[in-house]
Amino acid sequence: MRSILKEEGIEPGPNRKNDCWDNFIKRHAETLWAADFFSVKSVTAKGIRDLYLLVFLCLETREVIVSESTEHPNSAWVVERTKEFLDQTMQRDKKPSIVMHDRDTKFTKEFTAAIKAKGVRTNKLPITAPNLNGRCERFILTIKSECLQKFILFGQAHVNYIVRSFVTYYNARRSHMEREHLPPIREKPTEILEFQRDSVEMKSYVGGLVKSFERKAA
Repeated sequence: MRSILKEEGIEPGPNRKNDCWDNFIKRHAETLWAADFFSVKSVTAKGIRDLYLLVFLCLETREVIVSESTEHPNSAWVVERTKEFLDQTMQRDKKPSIVMHDRDTKFTKEFTAAIKAKGVRTNKLPITAPNLNGRCERFILTIKSECLQKFILFGQAHVNYIVRSFVTYYNARRSHMEREHLPPIREKPTEILEFQRDSVEMKSYVGGLVKSFERKAA
C-alpha cells in the first residue's frame, strides 16, 4: 500500500521531520503568548527619564496585557509583573501554555522560574530571528505611534494612565484584520441593524485622542 501511494505522489503519512514556525504558531496560537519590553520618555522632576513596560500578547486573539511602568526594570520587578499576568490569565478556559520571548537580559532565570511554577513553558527565541516576535513588536509600534508619541508624558502615574486607557480601547474596540475586524476580546460582531442617523453617536477614548462612531445603547 505504501508503494502504491508513493507512485501516485501521495505521502502515506504526515511528514514528521519537517516543520516550520507558521505551523508551530497555528498549533499553539490559542494558548501561546509573546512577551517583550518597550520604553518611553517621560518628563520627571529629575529631568527626562526612560520608563520601561512589559507586554504580554496572545497570538490567537491579539489581546494585550501591559504592566505598569518603572525606571528600574530589575529582576524583582519583572517577576512581580509576570506573576500579575499569570494571576490574570490562569483561570481562563484557554489559559497560557507557552510564553515566548527574546534574549533580552531582563528575562532572567527568576522570570523563567515564575512562569514554570504555574505549569507554563517558556520558549526563548533564537538570537538572529527578531521577526519571530513580530506580533508583539507590531503592538509596541501601534501603541507608540497611535498613542504615546502624541502626548507629553509626565511621570509614571501619567504613563500608566495613558497606557491603561489605550489598552482598554485596543482590546475592546480596535478592530484587527486577522480577527475578521473584531477586537481581541469580542467573539461576535455587533448585530447590524438598519442604519438610522440619529442612532449613531461619536465616542472618544484615551483622552479624546481616539474617536469612533458607534450605535447608541438602547
